[in-house]
Amino acid sequence: ARTVSERVKRLVQRKTIGPDTAVQVALLNNKGLQAAYAEIGLSAADMWQETMFVNPTISIGMIGVDPVRTIEGAVVSNILALATHKQRVAVADARFRQAQLRAAEETLRLAADTRRAWINAVSAWENVSYLNKAQAAADAASELAQKLGETGAFTKTGQAREHVFYAEITGQAAEARLAARTAKEELTRLMGLWGPDVDYSVPNMLPALPKGAKAKRAIEAEALKNRVDLEIAKLELEALAKSYGLTEATRYVSDLELLSGVEVEREESEEGGTETSVSPTLELEFVIPIFDTGKARMRKAELAYMQAANRMAEKAVNIRSEARSAYDAYRSTYD
Repeated sequence: ARTVSERVKRLVQRKTIGPDTAVQVALLNNKGLQAAYAEIGLSAADMWQETMFVNPTISIGMIGVDPVRTIEGAVVSNILALATHKQRVAVADARFRQAQLRAAEETLRLAADTRRAWINAVSAWENVSYLNKAQAAADAASELAQKLGETGAFTKTGQAREHVFYAEITGQAAEARLAARTAKEELTRLMGLWGPDVDYSVPNMLPALPKGAKAKRAIEAEALKNRVDLEIAKLELEALAKSYGLTEATRYVSDLELLSGVEVEREESEEGGTETSVSPTLELEFVIPIFDTGKARMRKAELAYMQAANRMAEKAVNIRSEARSAYDAYRSTYD
């Protein structure tokens, strides 16, 4: 953490930063992004847990007192958990890959938001610069009108018009400065800065436009190929499909345990000594699906899968539309 803090200070403190620097600082220092990365660790821990087999249960008991005593020992193992181990690991793996993609999506979103916030801040300060120049010119014109009015060369109406124009420009400049400070604060939040690190500045002029607009073909196909949120939706569908298979496999029997052990019994013999007998035991325990046949669980899993499938289809349609709208806005703005 100290290394990151020192690096951030070197990048921003008392410096004029560009868009790449702003994005770099945000990716290093934004705590929300770090929390998103922690989700990967949580999903990895969940997957690790699913790879482990269920611990067996050992029980030991004693019945009676000397000279007649029975000692029982048993080992209980959940057979169903062993049988469905592979399916549960597959579901956990899909969830883990989902967490990875969500972190990647959050990274891309933060980078785009930070770059957009930098552009907004620079644009706001550029507007302040233009209004300051206009205010200075209006101030000079107002003062000149007053002096000309004193000589009788300028009417009262003309003087009033210049004074009102100067007052309007002054008000607009004040509003622009507030908007610029607000835009810079938005950038500061995205970069995760506070304290002395907020002592940075941005340029007061946007970069020049590129020489030509980029021509793009197959916008929709490219968007469908590269959108991370669509990949997340696909993994959600995959995880639910595997979960549906697990539910189907355990529809009738949701709990199956095997109990194996020995029973040691000591009792007095007719000759006055003690006899010890050892008997192996084997039990199979399961729930009889008389009332709950698993139909409700199956229906719930089926509806969850259909819900995810429809949401993924909706997202694909929206992505196509968003890609077309974004490109139209880009070309229209450039032209």
